[in-house]
Amino acid sequence: MKEIIHTSDAPEAIGPYSQAVTHAGVVYCSGQIGLVPETMEFAGDDVESQAKQVMKNLKAVLEEAGSSFDNVIKCSIFLADMSDFSTVNEIYGSYFGDNPPARETVAVKTLPKSCKVEISCIAHT
Repeated sequence: MKEIIHTSDAPEAIGPYSQAVTHAGVVYCSGQIGLVPETMEFAGDDVESQAKQVMKNLKAVLEEAGSSFDNVIKCSIFLADMSDFSTVNEIYGSYFGDNPPARETVAVKTLPKSCKVEISCIAHT
């Protein structure tokens, strides 16, 4: 049976989706953008501040689900501009040790609320 995960330490969903869903020991985290949960405003206009907030938001959702970055199996990174790859990659990489998860990074035309980066992940509990 699936369980809906919700924490006030991550932004409220801005559409008809859950922050995460768990099923059979697997955590499916919806994409997070750089919104600060308390204000629902971006952490900043630059990709660095948004990427840092994205990772904070993902951490909060994973923890609420009883998981952590150590248990992440796969991530998907969506960038508004591929020239931001190295900045996001550095911030993202600081959250994973010697055994990082599988991942893809793609540039897309637009992202929710015209953000600069969105990241989703799959983890185990």
